Amino acid sequence: MHKKTTSIPVNNFGGEYHTGISIEKMSLNDIPNFEGEEQSERHDRHSFHLLEKGTITIDIDFQRYEMKSPSVIYMHPNQVHRIITFENVTVSSWAINNVNLNPEYLKLLEDITPVKPLPLNAETFSIIAEAVSLCIKFAERKTAKLYHSLLKDSCNALVALAVSPYLEQSKSTDKLSRFETVTKTFRELLERNYTIAKRPADYAEKLNISTPYLNECVKNATGYSVSYHIQQRVILEAKRLLYHSSQSVKEIAAALGYDDFPYFSRLFTKVAGITALTFRNKNLG
Repeated sequence: MHKKTTSIPVNNFGGEYHTGISIEKMSLNDIPNFEGEEQSERHDRHSFHLLEKGTITIDIDFQRYEMKSPSVIYMHPNQVHRIITFENVTVSSWAINNVNLNPEYLKLLEDITPVKPLPLNAETFSIIAEAVSLCIKFAERKTAKLYHSLLKDSCNALVALAVSPYLEQSKSTDKLSRFETVTKTFRELLERNYTIAKRPADYAEKLNISTPYLNECVKNATGYSVSYHIQQRVILEAKRLLYHSSQSVKEIAAALGYDDFPYFSRLFTKVAGITALTFRNKNLG
C-alpha cells in the first residue's frame, strides 16, 4: 500500500552543489530500508540517470521498464516514477532546472518527451561515464573561481551527451512532413495547456489554422484525432493524481480544469475503461 499524500512528492535531489544543479554517483544498495512501492515521485528539474552497473525495474507513468546496464534515461519534471526493484546497482545522476539549462537543449528535451530507457553501446557509455566522473570532480571544487559557470557548463555538457543517443533514434526536424510539423507543435502546446484548453478549436486558434486541418494533420501523423490526444493527456494526469495523492476525484477534476464533475467522471470512465474510484482502488488496494 502506498503512502498517501495530498500531492505527488517532488524529489529535490541530493548531491546539490548550487541551486538548480546536482551531480552525484551512488549505489542503490546503500539505501537502507528501501521500499520501492513508497518511492513514487516527480523531480523538480530535468534529470538524467546513467545506469553503470546492475538492473533496475522502474515504473514511469504506469508503464514498467527493466533497465540493464549500460543504459541512460531522461526524466521530464512532469513524469511520475517509482523504482520497483534493483540489483547490484551503480548509477550516476545529474539534474538541472530551466534557469540553468541551455535553452537549445530545453527545446530538444520537449521534443523527445516522454522517453524510455535507452541502452548504450560500449563507446557511448564509456564517454558519458568518463564525463560524469570529471564533472563530479568539478562540482567538488567549491572554492574554484567561476565555480557556478563551470558547474553549469559541465552539467549542460552531460545533458548534450545524454540527449544525443535519443536524437539519433528520432526523425530529423528538417525531414518532418507538414503534417508531422503541425502535430509536433500541437503536442508542445498540449503539454503546456491541457488543464485550460480542452477543445481542438483552442489549439487550432493558437496555431492559426482551421480545426479540420489540425485534425487532418494530427490524424495523419499519429492515427488519432486531436480530441483523443487531449483526453489522453488529461486522463494521464488524473491517473497520476489518483495513484500518488490523496486528493478526492472531485478535487482532481477541479485541478484539471473541470467544474462539471459528472462530465469529468464520465470522461475518465470512457478513456480509462473503468471509473476513477475503481482505478484508485484497483491500484492501491
